[in-house]
Parts: sequence; structure tokens; C-alpha cells
Amino acid sequence: MMDMYNKWLSSPVVDEATKEELRSIAGNTEEITARFGVPMEFGTAGLRSTMTAGTGRMNVYTVAHNTAGLAKLILDKDGADRGVAIAYDSRINSIEFAKVSAEVLAASGIKVYYFESLRPTPELSFAILHLGCIAGINITASHNAMEYNGYKAYWEDGAQLPPDHAAVVSKTVAELDIFDDVKKMPFDEAVEKGIVKIIGAEVDEAYMQCVLACGVCPDALREYGDSLNIIYTPLHGAGYKLVPEVLKRAGVNNLRLVASQSTPDGRFPTVKSPNPESKACFADGIDMALSEGIDCDLILATDPDSDRVGIVVKDKNGMFVPFSGNQVGALLIEYIIRGRREKGTMPANPCIIKSVVSSELGEAVCVANGVTMMNVLTGFKYIGEKIKQFEADGSYGFLFGYEESYGYLPGTYARDKDAVAASLLIAEMAAYYKKNGKTLYEAMAEVYEKYGFYKEAGISNVVAGIDPMKTMREKMSAFRSEGLTEVGGIAVKRARDYKSGEIVNLADNSVSSTGLPASDMLFYELADGSSYIIRPSGTEPKIKVYILAKGETEADVDAKLATLTEFTKTLF
Repeated sequence: MMDMYNKWLSSPVVDEATKEELRSIAGNTEEITARFGVPMEFGTAGLRSTMTAGTGRMNVYTVAHNTAGLAKLILDKDGADRGVAIAYDSRINSIEFAKVSAEVLAASGIKVYYFESLRPTPELSFAILHLGCIAGINITASHNAMEYNGYKAYWEDGAQLPPDHAAVVSKTVAELDIFDDVKKMPFDEAVEKGIVKIIGAEVDEAYMQCVLACGVCPDALREYGDSLNIIYTPLHGAGYKLVPEVLKRAGVNNLRLVASQSTPDGRFPTVKSPNPESKACFADGIDMALSEGIDCDLILATDPDSDRVGIVVKDKNGMFVPFSGNQVGALLIEYIIRGRREKGTMPANPCIIKSVVSSELGEAVCVANGVTMMNVLTGFKYIGEKIKQFEADGSYGFLFGYEESYGYLPGTYARDKDAVAASLLIAEMAAYYKKNGKTLYEAMAEVYEKYGFYKEAGISNVVAGIDPMKTMREKMSAFRSEGLTEVGGIAVKRARDYKSGEIVNLADNSVSSTGLPASDMLFYELADGSSYIIRPSGTEPKIKVYILAKGETEADVDAKLATLTEFTKTLF
């Protein structure tokens, strides 16, 4: 650890500002250990950390180091000529990290398609498929606080890097010296030589055409777009251009942008964290609606890389209330199924895919409507894998994919969640229900009445320490050893361990298979139809608990949610 710290201080490669930063922590063993004790681990979700000096942090040296590992994989797959698409969001240092990634790839003779300015994550996924690239890189930390940045790596199918490829990159990075083995070609030189190609408008247009083609009942927006009042905030991020453009092209003529949040700014000055899961992110939009007297049907918010979208609507008392990702998912499923059947555009053997931690409400809608629902592990790459499989064997027609964390994909043009397309579909759905004399709040109430009452809570438990990933593994191991036979006074019916791949029926101890790849997750099916899930975050030092409550009435499900939330406090 100290050897690496001193190596950075003495290396001629390291810039003076970074050395000065490191000298400022001299003698602070705890801080040096935090930065150099455990290097960032290149996983299927790429990299994510705070932006400071050190092997365990996001900086130009660790970004270049990991890109060198990715470059080796690309060369081994003979993919240099196919190239790599690179995008980035509005975060501090995103441009610098994107450029150094391009410089490392160019030095290895790998062609680069470099977006001229910030773009949504889903457009990067689309660009890989559109341009025939072998890989893609997006510099973003999604919805994390301003201190963070990240590095998402994608493969030729447009989905994030598969586990076997991520393992190869990780192994290669460990074998390469962070300074001596990392070569770069100056960005301007790479552009001049044609190794780096700047892209923008042409890919934008092709992407937007695919997004617009996802419409289910596009006539609803054409007919009711003038009467629909929508407020949109990009939360200082990458959705600031394409979301408004797509909505306007579709017929949303009364779209208002939240001025205080419509300029890209990696400091995210108006919010504590640019996460559309938080109602606080909608404060400026709600204030705008109230102060300007806007009879607002819907407020949309996308996160900095525009792959997640949250919404706020008016309830029966005219108060602005947020919808959860599970609520929006279920509402969209009901709308898509209904709309496609009305229009005669339902594919053969329609299938909707959700993450296993998402609410059972979406599944209830599918079952009642004769549509197949498939569950996959958390991570949109698993939804992407299913899309690829469907296209190869024709077994199902992909209809929609979603995760409870506000991620939705209504088409096959990309392999990652898309807040641009989801914003379009949500606006179209609002117009459709307005045409039928209903608000989105009333439509959601009907879904509950029709399919049952489901509510969810997500609880993130922060894990501290020098090596939080190790601590999380130990905590998960302890949960496995202890076992849970009841949760909050409700008996466990079946316990699924996705790491061992086993499902144990507690009534007779019979064992069956999860049928999914190994993942560090425990899933408890409760006797009342509720579920309780524990899993470590793949990108942050947190152990997440998902409470999926089911009840006979709204009051019943609220009471269960409260009980299970209190129980969670006893575990951490």
C-alpha cells in the first residue's frame, strides 16, 4: 500500500496537482489505506468511485489503466477495426476520462467513435449496434452524488460487459503496470490520423427514429398533445436535448423545462443527489407548476446519464405525488398490452421481462392478460441477454423490460434502460388516459383495484471500512449461516439462494433450482404472498433490502410494509 502511494509520488507520469493532493494526506494512514489499500475492481458494471487520487478511486490514471485492460480484450477478439463508441455525461471530469479512454484505445490502433458532447447512456448502447462496434464506454456514475464518477463498459450486443469478459479485463489490469504499461496517443493526433472519429447528429437522428417507433398509440399524443401539460427536468444531465426533442416531435406542444436544472452541470447545484427516485429532485418542477399556475398533468425527471426516469402526478386532492418505479412499470405494462391489442400490433408470444427484485404487481398484470413474464437477475444486461435470445430463436416477441429502479426499455434497438423512450411512452400513456377521461393517478388506482394491492420499499444499508466489499461478503455469508424462518412475524414459505442456485421449501425441505446464473442474493417468499430480498449493491458499499408487500387492501399492505421495515432495522 505505502509502496504504491510512494510510487505515485515519485512517478514522472503523475501530474504535479495529483502529487500535491497526495502529499496533503502524508502520514494519514487511514486515508492512504482507503485510496490505495484495495484497487477498484472491474466488474460487469464497470467502475465507480469518488474522484480523488489513488488506485481505488476514479482518476485519469485508473481510467487509462482499466481501458488498457479493455483494449487487450478487444485486440484478442480481433476487434480493432470494428471500433469502440465512447460517450459521457455532465459530471466533473467526464470529458477528461472519456478523452483519456480514447487516447489509450488509439495507441493500440483501435478505432474510436467519440460523441462530440454529452449523450444519454441508451444512445451509447444504440450506437454500438448502429455502428457495428465491438465495444462501448460510457463515463458516468448515473444518479450518484457529484463526488462520484464511473466507467461503464459495453460489448458488441449493446449490453454491459458479460461476466467472463469483465473477469478477463480485471485479470489483465492486475497484470499491467498502471504507468509503464499504459500507452496513449494524444487525442488531437488520433483525430487527425482518423483513428478517432467524432460522431453526433447522424447517430442522434437514427436513435430518435428508433425511439419514436416505440410508440404504442402515437395518435393519442397527436390528438391530445396540445391539451397535455408536461414539465420536464434533466437534473443538469444528458437528457436536456433529446428528451424535449423526442416529446415535441411526438406531439407534446406544451412541454416546459425547469430552467434551473436544464443546463448540464456536474455539480448538480439544485439537488443533494440527482436521483429521480427522490421526490426532492422534483421540488423545482413542482414550485414552477405552482408559481406559474400550470395545470400540470405530469412532471418527468431523468438522471444525469438519462437512463432512469421518475414521475410526479397529481392525486385526487390536487397534491403532487411521486410514483415508484414499480408503479410506473405496472402502469406501462397495462397500457402497452391494452394499446397493442387495440392497434393489432401485439407480437406473437409476447413477453415482458423484469428484474427479480421488482414488484409482483407487473407479473399479476401479465398473468391476467395472458402475457408471459420472465424474471432475471438485477442488471439490465440480463434483460439484454433475453432480447438477444428471442431474436436468435424466435421463441418470444419482446414487449417491454424494466427494473424497479426506474429503468425501462420498450424496444430492441438498445440493450440498456432508456429514459428518453420511457419519457415518450409515459407522455403517450398520459395522453391516452386523458383521452379516456382519466388521470394517471386514477389509472394507477384502477390497476390496484383490478390486480391487487402491492407496495414496496427499498432500504440501503451503508457498509463502512477500508474494504467494504469484503465486509459485505462476510455479512451476506452470516445471513446464509443464520437462515431466516420468519420475517417480521410472517413465516418464510420458500428461501431462494441465488448464489448456490437453490430454492428450499421450508415445509418439507425439498430443493429446486432458481434457473438463473449465480448471484449474491437471498430471496424469501413469505406465506402471505409478500417477498423479502437481501443483496449487496454492485456499484456502491451498500447492502440493499427490498420489501415487496402484498395485501388485501391498501391499509393492509401499508401495515405490512411498516412491519417489515421495522424488522429490517434489527438486521443491520
